[in-house]
Amino acid sequence: MKRVLVTEPLAEEAMRALAEHVQVDSRPGLSEQALVEAIGDYDGLVVRSATQVTAEVIRAGKRLQVIGRAGIGVDNIDLAQATRRGIIVVNVPSGNTIAVAEHTIGLMLALARHIPRSDAGLRAGRWEKRGLTGIEVRGKVLGLVGLGRIGTAVAQRAAGLEMQIIAYDPFVSPERAARAGVRLVDLEQLLRTADFISVHTPLTERTRHLIGAEALALVKPTARLINCARGEIVDEAALLAALESGRLAGAALDVFEQEPLGPDSPLRRCDKAILTPHLAAATEEAQLAVSLDVARQVWEVLEGLPPRAPVNAPFLDPEALAELRPYLELAERMGSFYAQMAGNNLVRLDLTYGGDVADKNVELLRAALLIGLLCSVSEEPLNLINAAMVAESRGLTLTEHRVPEADNFAGLITLRVLTTQGERVLAGTVMRQEPHIVRIDDYWLDFVAEGLLLVSEHVEQPGIIGRMGTILGEAGINIHFVQVGRRQRGGQGAMVLGIDDALSEQALGQVLQLPSIRSAHLVSLPACAFDRFATCG
Repeated sequence: MKRVLVTEPLAEEAMRALAEHVQVDSRPGLSEQALVEAIGDYDGLVVRSATQVTAEVIRAGKRLQVIGRAGIGVDNIDLAQATRRGIIVVNVPSGNTIAVAEHTIGLMLALARHIPRSDAGLRAGRWEKRGLTGIEVRGKVLGLVGLGRIGTAVAQRAAGLEMQIIAYDPFVSPERAARAGVRLVDLEQLLRTADFISVHTPLTERTRHLIGAEALALVKPTARLINCARGEIVDEAALLAALESGRLAGAALDVFEQEPLGPDSPLRRCDKAILTPHLAAATEEAQLAVSLDVARQVWEVLEGLPPRAPVNAPFLDPEALAELRPYLELAERMGSFYAQMAGNNLVRLDLTYGGDVADKNVELLRAALLIGLLCSVSEEPLNLINAAMVAESRGLTLTEHRVPEADNFAGLITLRVLTTQGERVLAGTVMRQEPHIVRIDDYWLDFVAEGLLLVSEHVEQPGIIGRMGTILGEAGINIHFVQVGRRQRGGQGAMVLGIDDALSEQALGQVLQLPSIRSAHLVSLPACAFDRFATCG
């Protein structure tokens, strides 16, 4: 019988279910060295967030076939090493959805009716109502920042409270949002309109301090903010200033920039803030569901069944990887490039593989592009197995074509994106084993898709490159290449600058103030991890 080691608490029902299929040993609190010494006797390992499954642990697991994470995050597991060893890592991406959604609704109602302050006053011996008159949520506008799995569950429950629901999420189709009873808007409109703003987006460099001073300056003074996602998405200093100045009526936080929340945090002294200690997912039902799900996945993998929620993708043999890797990198970076340029909601994706690339494994290329596109907005880690399912859950339709022509290139991948505001086009190829982007909309150019890029659209005028260079030079930023594409002399054009350091907001603002510049975006394309076929995110 296969053997499984459980190093952190699982529900008793899950332990009994696991024991029906495998031999189970529960050894909570193992140190890393103790785990290294023990793991060689086991075929499976089940952990939560405390156990550190390091490369050394994985190398010691000579029989190890599967690692199960009872939860979503896998930061404590060395995915690269597990993938190299052919060990499947599984998690439970949806087990806490209802718990977090209900906690969000609970915090919203507590904010609306001043429930914590009322309770505290009564327990202190006071019977006071002054200043505690609440508001009804019926008819109010709930703005969801992120419409993934949890955001959608919140929307479904808010609909039962007769609220109007809007959301900001460029990577959800309008049809998918409409089915959830949600109207998609841009972030500025959401901030200006919503009575309650609830955050449900993953933490990335793009979402870090997304709700900061600039965003809070747009909200109505009667608005209230709820965050059950990640603490760093909200700038706590800016939030506190908005609450104390009356810029914001209230806030409810289950997550914080630093956890545990320090005893001297000024948030603790703010009577307009409701605070809970990161327990949105902590329900008996959620913990049972997560335990049962991970237990089932572990025994299924050990019985030879395919994993239902794999976190890492399968390892390719070196020859296959060497041939496909440049195209995987190209597809992933094309997806990431578009994601950082996107401003309108996606409706449909169309991929065309031309020339030599049409003979490649297009299923993996499609998945790689979707990873790049959705990596920064997905609530769960993306890989070559689950990327298509995540895209489908967001209502994104993708069609594909293989054609013999490649517009004078040996091979070409062309991405056409239909958005709510029209069509965008991106094309790329592989040259000298490097991923190149060669087309942005109607503009043909050529640059290696890596590093920091300043991408702008302009109306062609003499001196535009020089003025751009002056701004960057005064900011101490070196330019290492310039690519310009245009339709015709004096018409519209696109420019891509490779730069060594990121622009400050002030420098980017100066670029945007140039009279001929129509738009400008800073795009970051770090090295991809497809040499190890681990997850992105």
